[in-house]
Amino acid sequence: MNKEEILKEAEEYIFSTGLNDSGSKLCKANMKWGLAKIHYLQEILGISPKATFISTPDMTITRNTSRWKSGFGYGGKLSWGEEEEELIVLDTKPNACGMLVGGLENFPEEEKVLERTKLFQEERHFIQKVEVKWDFSEGNHFIDVFSVKLGNGVKLPPYIFIIHGSAGELKQESPLGWGLYYDKSPSLEKEAKIVDTPFGPLHILEGKKARKYFELYQFADQFSKKRRELVAKKLFENYQLIFNETHQGLLNYNEILLGSHDIESEDRLYPLTLRGDLPAYLLKGRKNLSSESIENLGFEKRAKRLKVYHRLRKANLIPHGGGYTFPHLLNVDKIYEIKDRRYFKVDAANDRGKQIFFSARDIPYVYRGREVVLKVLELGLGEIAAKLIPLYVLKV
Repeated sequence: MNKEEILKEAEEYIFSTGLNDSGSKLCKANMKWGLAKIHYLQEILGISPKATFISTPDMTITRNTSRWKSGFGYGGKLSWGEEEEELIVLDTKPNACGMLVGGLENFPEEEKVLERTKLFQEERHFIQKVEVKWDFSEGNHFIDVFSVKLGNGVKLPPYIFIIHGSAGELKQESPLGWGLYYDKSPSLEKEAKIVDTPFGPLHILEGKKARKYFELYQFADQFSKKRRELVAKKLFENYQLIFNETHQGLLNYNEILLGSHDIESEDRLYPLTLRGDLPAYLLKGRKNLSSESIENLGFEKRAKRLKVYHRLRKANLIPHGGGYTFPHLLNVDKIYEIKDRRYFKVDAANDRGKQIFFSARDIPYVYRGREVVLKVLELGLGEIAAKLIPLYVLKV
């Protein structure tokens, strides 16, 4: 097959439950390049079935420029093996980002929380010799405080807070050695194997090196959770722990969550946050996708032909947020590949002119709203357990 045929085949391995807006269309357009890279690698290694991307309704772009350049989007699960191959694709850039949900019996006064925040920033905190850095004023990391509107049979405290953060301290070199990101950790980049594909380079680890990295990631995952717990304790003191899990990280050697919750139990509550001015939700997740949903989405025949139907049946995904979209943009008209970059030519929503860009990071965006929640309910991915009314957001 020529390059265009390989890309067209790679697109077949994308199973989108997205909203079909500009954010999801850009994700799909870019994701086929990342899948094509992995498929090329799998042909060399003799691995089958091929890599898949199963999206959640918040399917969108990634604002990490390096991850985007590598051909990956956000909002779903990327699988490239059957869990036993010791192979890690570093270009996906796992960072153990996740959310902690805590319950409070009393309203957390803003001034007191700010005083504790300032004290936290002035003190030094360590988790197993790694110094904790405050980064909740950066990117999409935040601390939200809500009141509980609906319980829907679930007993909850009157106030809820959500801490959204990652293990940023471990992206680069640390007392543990390697960092998580190959482009921020010279020692990791030196050990990574670079596979040149027709669609750009792919950075991978195999065997013993993959095991070492996975151990590092598992530490980072626990570090990230302890880090959120530390912040919760220092800022809110006595609280009820409701949830503290990762939505951007490795599930095993061959799968990574890209901004999605992995439904481990239907008894748990999973947070879904939208914008600061909109309610958030606690959802009861359902094991998915059901055979009925797969058929209704038009996935069944394709998945069985590609021999990946089992991945859809055990996707067990639910979105963690609304994701980005671009109201002023419509369809991806064309992709130009010049040297090592892809430029996306996109139709303007007002039918006047086009916009051409390399990374969607620097173009105006909005966060989606309730339509993501409605899509979750429509697909039977989960049900609303509680509605959270925003009171204030800390970005300090």
